[in-house]
Amino acid sequence: MELKRPKPFFLESGPRAVLLLHGFTGNSIDVRQLGRYLNQRGYTCCGPIYSGHGGPPEELLKTGPKEWWQDVCRAVEHLQQTGHTEFAVCGLSLGGVFSLKCGYTFSVKGIIPMCAPAYSAMRDRLVAGTTAYARTYKQYQGKSGEEITVELQEFRRRIPVVLDQLSALIDNVREESHKITAPALIIQAQKDEMINPESAHYYYDSIHSTNKQLKWYENSTHVITLGTEKVQLHKDIYAFLESLDWSVS
Repeated sequence: MELKRPKPFFLESGPRAVLLLHGFTGNSIDVRQLGRYLNQRGYTCCGPIYSGHGGPPEELLKTGPKEWWQDVCRAVEHLQQTGHTEFAVCGLSLGGVFSLKCGYTFSVKGIIPMCAPAYSAMRDRLVAGTTAYARTYKQYQGKSGEEITVELQEFRRRIPVVLDQLSALIDNVREESHKITAPALIIQAQKDEMINPESAHYYYDSIHSTNKQLKWYENSTHVITLGTEKVQLHKDIYAFLESLDWSVS
């Protein structure tokens, strides 16, 4: 059965813009609720979907961080082409890593990395996580247990190449994060089951922003944007955005 693909979104409102970036194996659904919340309060919100994401898991095997970063750069270009030259970047997990990369690559008003890893996760955990994602997708497709078993064997054989590239990206951004001077709100779930929560402390200490905050959410897990504290999360992100030095209203 062919599953309906999620779509990227562009919610236009005022001249202030926010680029919203999803996580690895995720898609725009991860940040759509946050986008709607901010859009209703005057922010133009752009939520791209990285290459290889949002469809069959095998598509992930054909892409990597270089393509995903190009997708982020295209989204930035789209914001600028539509007149939104002042923007902040907010991202979850891999999207949080990209928000940090945006912080030392582009002129941004602020960055909001959420549950962003500073350290490469244990290989077994990454393989298990991506395999679980692939299995769930195939179950939704209505495939038989036998089909799924065969296809997952091939997936597990090939996914380490992508995971190695992902680890290299995380290492590179960690090493470059000291270049960041933009205002930053670093968000971390206390019950994060996917990454080392100490990553938040690392980034807070590493970046050279004079305006930086570290906020913990005690009852949240890794996908914090869809968790039990998302209402407070929305409010905190909006308050941070409102505190920034925008020249447009």
